[in-house]
Amino acid sequence: MQVFKESHFVPEGSSAHVAYGFYGRKGGVSSGLYKGLNCGVGSGDDQGHVQGNRTRVAGDLVDGANHVCGVYQVHGNQCVRLESPWSTTEMPHADALVTDQLDVPIGILTADCTPVLFCAISETSRVIGAAHAGWKGALSGVLGATVEALCSYDGIDLHHIRACIGPAIAQASYEVGDDLKEQVIKDDAQNQRFFAYNEETRSDYFDLQGFCRSQLERAGITQISQIAMDTYANEDTFFSYRRATHRGEKDYGRQISAIALRSATII
Repeated sequence: MQVFKESHFVPEGSSAHVAYGFYGRKGGVSSGLYKGLNCGVGSGDDQGHVQGNRTRVAGDLVDGANHVCGVYQVHGNQCVRLESPWSTTEMPHADALVTDQLDVPIGILTADCTPVLFCAISETSRVIGAAHAGWKGALSGVLGATVEALCSYDGIDLHHIRACIGPAIAQASYEVGDDLKEQVIKDDAQNQRFFAYNEETRSDYFDLQGFCRSQLERAGITQISQIAMDTYANEDTFFSYRRATHRGEKDYGRQISAIALRSATII
């Protein structure tokens, strides 16, 4: 498997009990359009292959784990708290989840949208989170909702929270229409800075990762890491909804970004 990490995301001395990864498409057992580590339960891939891929990810994060808990993503702003593991058929409709449960990997799926992982570690508490932030979810507040959910745990405040923005479609690949631009700027005129106009195509291009960073900052997060990789441009490395659409392909795979609290090492 191919996994991407950012060295400043997990606090120093905590790497033994916080395991995470932004997983690419390499590895896994899927084939055809889904070749590699397709973890999308909503894709048309063989579900045995999908579950096998998700099991690989779970075991990579926690020894002996065979399941990653996710959510039924709807491009909204809801964040749910996981108190005990649920199956892929029981997933709540939401775009983010948080937990303090040990040895329970949680994750979200993307195929151009922005994945954001969170960890919050204090002297008394450890909490993790994962959020799926497309432009609609980011605009409607899914990242702020995730921050609020993390702070709802005893012993966790804003200064304990770290966020890492994972691979997503880059601005150079993200041509957008007037409707998207108008909605984003209507929310805040300063959001104009996330758009770049291209004279050749006569279109605007949107910096989704930068916009997500601004939403985290708005929520009060100061410790933010970022992996600046373009899912659209790197076909061998990532699945991409927009790339599949441009090619007229009938479906596409999804990569997973996941995180877990390990019980092997206790603070």
